[in-house]
Amino acid sequence: MSSPPRRLPKPVGLLAVTIVLLALVAGVVLGGQRLYRSVLGTKDYTGTGTGTVVVRVRQGDTARDIGVTLVADGVVRSTGAFTEAASGEARSRSVQPGFFRLRRRMSAATALQLLLDPTARLRSRVTIPEGTALAKVVDRIVAGTQVTRPDLLAALSRSSTLGLPAYAGGRPEGFLFPATYDVEPGTGAAAVLTLLTQRFGEEAASLDLEGGARALGVTPYDIVKVASLIEAETALDSDRAKVAGVIYNRLRKGMKLQLDSTVNYLRTEKVARLSLVDIQVDSPYNTYRHTGLPPTPISSPGGKALTAALHPASGDAVFFITIDKAGHSLFTASYDEFLRAKAKAQRDGVY
Repeated sequence: MSSPPRRLPKPVGLLAVTIVLLALVAGVVLGGQRLYRSVLGTKDYTGTGTGTVVVRVRQGDTARDIGVTLVADGVVRSTGAFTEAASGEARSRSVQPGFFRLRRRMSAATALQLLLDPTARLRSRVTIPEGTALAKVVDRIVAGTQVTRPDLLAALSRSSTLGLPAYAGGRPEGFLFPATYDVEPGTGAAAVLTLLTQRFGEEAASLDLEGGARALGVTPYDIVKVASLIEAETALDSDRAKVAGVIYNRLRKGMKLQLDSTVNYLRTEKVARLSLVDIQVDSPYNTYRHTGLPPTPISSPGGKALTAALHPASGDAVFFITIDKAGHSLFTASYDEFLRAKAKAQRDGVY
């Protein structure tokens, strides 16, 4: 007599067994993760840490890369702790490359928050005002960064590495654009100077400096020279284009520019009134003695001065004189009117 056929397990029973097995596996996995974290993986410090340490985040660093750096510098206890903190913070991908001031033995979450805090980033801030001559630009960089004067002078002597426009002819005066710059610790002299020349290039491109020069029938280098003279001769936006107009009119007529600013460029200290000795100094920069523009720009012109040099005021004025202590000037084609205004300005103590 044959045995009765075997009954297949009911689907419900099989499902129950599967659920139990999955639960057991999940428990083992979770337990293993906890064991890993507690023994091997994500040990973490607590609190905000002590002391100070400077940490560098490099371009392209992942959360794990940053974690490795933080562990090596004694900031966080484990790489895993930092990557976990980063995975729970949506902004973690916005950590920027640079140098940061952190603390030793701090929690990974606190370290991440500092890396996201702009005030924790170490940067030297250098401001170059409009109309600053090259020597003074060097002074400001030395005063505001860790870059030394000898390194800057050496970099300037190798000007072909600084990204100057071709029409500069390797001469950096006039092309270290006036602006405020954030300089990371460890940035070398050439890199700092290149920040300034790149900024000039951006401004020149936005103004179409080369196209504007062609339209005026002058060279791009002439535009930068004229702009540097404008910076030195007036601080008023309303007078910039008028000063440019006078300069171009005198150049077209073959008149000497006779600008005090070009002589002051040669002096250690600027003076409001030049002496007869000053205006007789033998230098190609002395526009009292030599016709035409000076050999180079005499300072770093800003965007407004460059714009004025590209768009001079119309008219026949070939003279101008400062007439009040606010810096306003009289522009005229009459030498007699110029002399009268000059005498009055001197009586009024304008200069």
